[in-house]
Formats: sequence, structure tokens, C-alpha cells
Amino acid sequence: MRSIEKAVTGNKVSAIDGGERRGPISMDHIASVADRADALAHEIRARVMAPDVRKLAPNFTVAQAVRLSGLGDEPAGASWAAAHGHQRRAISVAEARSAASRNRPAYQRPSSRGAITIAVANFKGGVGKTTTAMTLAQGLSLRGHKVLAIDLDPQGSLTTLFGIVAQTEVTEGMTALPLLRGECDDLLPAARPTYWDGVDLVTAAPMLFAAEFAIPSRQTQADGTNFWRLLDYGLASARDTYDVIVIDTPPALSYLTINALMAANGIVVPTPPTALDFASLAHFWQLFADFRGNAEFLRGGGKQYAFIHVLLTRVDQSDVAMPAVRGWINAAYGEFVLPAEIPKSTVAPAMAAAFGTAYDIGAYDGARATYRRIIDAYAEVTTCVEHSMVAAWKALQQKRDAETKFPLASGHADACTAR
Repeated sequence: MRSIEKAVTGNKVSAIDGGERRGPISMDHIASVADRADALAHEIRARVMAPDVRKLAPNFTVAQAVRLSGLGDEPAGASWAAAHGHQRRAISVAEARSAASRNRPAYQRPSSRGAITIAVANFKGGVGKTTTAMTLAQGLSLRGHKVLAIDLDPQGSLTTLFGIVAQTEVTEGMTALPLLRGECDDLLPAARPTYWDGVDLVTAAPMLFAAEFAIPSRQTQADGTNFWRLLDYGLASARDTYDVIVIDTPPALSYLTINALMAANGIVVPTPPTALDFASLAHFWQLFADFRGNAEFLRGGGKQYAFIHVLLTRVDQSDVAMPAVRGWINAAYGEFVLPAEIPKSTVAPAMAAAFGTAYDIGAYDGARATYRRIIDAYAEVTTCVEHSMVAAWKALQQKRDAETKFPLASGHADACTAR
């Protein structure tokens, strides 16, 4: 944190000077401000991540590895460590993933099934959407799953959390833009390994905003392409390669967001329990539901989801209005609301300032209970989502079995069912 403060202080621009500016603001002035902000962002990132400039995955204690990998509670740590020879050393992400994959076979993707695709979406910004996508990717990987994270937000926040500078390190071929433009039909070549074992990334950068113009123009072509299925079609190879695909979406009902929602088997909707966020969330669902009135969408077979989860984030127990708003959310969304919640914590902003999440912490310098509360909350959310994934795989297997036994009775249903 001190390195961040030093970087900011060394380039401080007087707020008083900015407030006294008079007259019109030219595009040249806006460009100079953009350049200054970009340079400062580069400096802060270099200071935070020095000397390697690249993020490194943490090592975990035995107890942490056991808990976060879904292998059991902390008391199980000693026996697990003894069985795997880890009594005296830290556990890497790769080691934790390997142990989870070997010891939790019932939770792993059946070889006959494709990846479960999860869109993390909310039309309102500042709700913890990108952090949720990142922690889901990290948490599911620790449980032995091979994860593809896709950044569909041109702001590139998820890309930044992975330690990549969107404006300078990302090329078009590392994003979904070529796929959405129709220059290729497979997103898999855009995936790149990350610092976190088991998680690959399709990055985003401001150039991805061009997709908002390219996608509707493709709809006017005579090839019968549906603009909301472009990403879905482009994930065919990725579904055979990965166990789970996590998509971070823009905070708007955009063509990019619609493509993510239509490609997904499940949706996770993060929302803080505040009155303003509750009102915005109601708008989200109404706009989303209105899409079903599109005639071409209906002719394409519609859409079904294996699961939808509303996740309460930044839950502030000291907020006197919070219990009432939580009650509204439960009343409105019922079975969609996850039992797990993400509390407001001093850990989260500290890690965000260092371009990381709670999973990126190997050893927390503050109170142990503070860190344990936030990391356990993310682990509980991961558990809930993983259970939904396993249930979706089982449902798909049962459906395929039924189709094999009664092929004529179920011929039309396949078009309406999530992959």
C-alpha cells in the first residue's frame, strides 16, 4: 500500500487547480488527461508488482489448501498433509489443484460432457462483478477444474486483475473481437495461460468496444447468423478443452453482454444489498426478460439455464437498512438467492489496490479473523456454484440417456436446453 501511495503522491494533480479551470474543454485536453492517467496507471502497476512486473500465485498453508480445495475442513489438514508429504512446506496452487482432482472425482467433469459456462452479469457497475468472476475462476481451479476466464468488458478489469495491461499488452488476437467480427469461428486460439495454474484467459482491451458495431452489422448479412449466438458457437472447442468457462461482462445490456448470457449454462448476478442496487437489479431482470419477445430468438429455440444465482456482495452488517433490503431481495428472487454472501471487508479494497483478490494472499498481515471471514465467504460461494455445475452435468447426462432410449419423444427438446 505504501508503494501505491508513493506512486500517486509523486504524480499528484492539484484538485484546486482542476476546480478553477474555466472555458470549454477541447478533445486535445481530454487526450492529455487520458495520457496522464494511463502513465500513472503504468507507474502504479510497476511499483506494486516490482521487481518482476508479473503476478505470482501464492503458496498456501496445509490448512488453507485443504479448505480451499474442497478436501475438507481445517482439522483434516494434518492427515491430508501426512498422506501427501506436505507436513513442513507450503502448498502451491498446482499441488492443491492436483490433490483436489485426485481426491474429489465425483465433482470433476465427466469425459462425455462439455464445460459449464457461467456468465457473471449485472447492468450496474460497482457491484463486485469482476471480483466475483476472478474469485470464481480461482476458487474452481483450486478444486481441480480447468478454467477458461473470458473478459468481455472493453474496460479490461478482469484482464488487469490477471496482471496484464490491457492498453499495451493485449492484441486483437488475444480478445474475442476476431470471433465476433466473423474473422474466425473458434475462440480457443485466443486463450492464454495466466500466473494462476489451471486458469487460462481470453483478454479484453478498449478495442473490444468495436464489437458493439461489428455484431449488429453481421446480423444484416445473408448467412443467417444470429447476433446473440456468435460467442456460443465460438466456444465449441473450448467446451471440450475446459471444465468451466467464466465470463465477465460489461455493466450494460450490450451486444457483448447478450452474447455472454446466451452462451451460458448458468448466471451469477452479484449485487450489494442497498436500495439503489435493488432497484437497478429489477431493471436488469426486466430488460433481460424482454429479450424473449424477439421473434428470431424464439425461432432459434429460446433459452434455458441450468442455474441462476443472485449473490449478495459487500454486505455491511453495520448498515441499518441492509436487513430490510436483504429481505426485499429474498422476496423478489427467492430460490435464486445464494445462501452464501460476500461481506464488506478491509481485505477486499487492499487487494484491489494491489490488482488482486483474497485468493492472491498467501499470508495476511492483518487480523487472521478478518482474512478468514472473507476467504471463507468466497470459498462458500465457490462450493455453491460447483454443486450447481455437478447437478447440471448430471441433468445433461440424464437427458442424453432419455434421448437415447426415446429418440422420437425428445427430438424437439434439445433446441431449448442449455448445452
